[in-house]
Amino acid sequence: MSHTPDKQRSRGFAEQGARALTAAILIGSVTAVMWALELFDVYVDDNRLDRLGLQPRDVADLPDVFTAPFMHGGLNHLAANTVPFLVLGFLAAMRGIAKFLVASLVIIVVGGLGVWFTSSVNTLGSSILIFGFFGYLVGRGLFERRLPDIAIAVAVVAVYGTMLLGVIPNDPAISWQGHLFGLIGGVLGAWFLRRDTAAS
Repeated sequence: MSHTPDKQRSRGFAEQGARALTAAILIGSVTAVMWALELFDVYVDDNRLDRLGLQPRDVADLPDVFTAPFMHGGLNHLAANTVPFLVLGFLAAMRGIAKFLVASLVIIVVGGLGVWFTSSVNTLGSSILIFGFFGYLVGRGLFERRLPDIAIAVAVVAVYGTMLLGVIPNDPAISWQGHLFGLIGGVLGAWFLRRDTAAS
């Protein structure tokens, strides 16, 4: 009986390790696919995949809500997004893949529809998801108020807080709407997926 706490602790570490590995594989795989698509687009397809970006207020383009976050306007665009996507995506997926996938769907739909209704430029890029993951991680710390989530939220704000300037309209070539509505989608995802603190 005296070894039960040690066994529980070991089991907890093992579960955390398994979650971390699964999260790393998922985020790494999505990143690899985005790079493969962009390399193909640039060197083989003459940038024709850019048509999978989201064209505002074009009803025929609404399905591209689901493709735009994975397309990019060139290798430099993708390179700039890769590290924050890996870091924030990994942290967001650490809670569990099911919650991560639901949160990502909320981010994509809210971010995409926000762009579709309000933007004026063809929009593509994983910054919708990046801002969404940021909002999801910060929202999780605010809504659940568990020490690990609060610590992650504080760290995320400390490292990536300046990216919030991206929701300010200051460059007509950049869809700040994608940043803003991605962020809103992340916060909504955190709210929908919050734990029942009254029961804990």
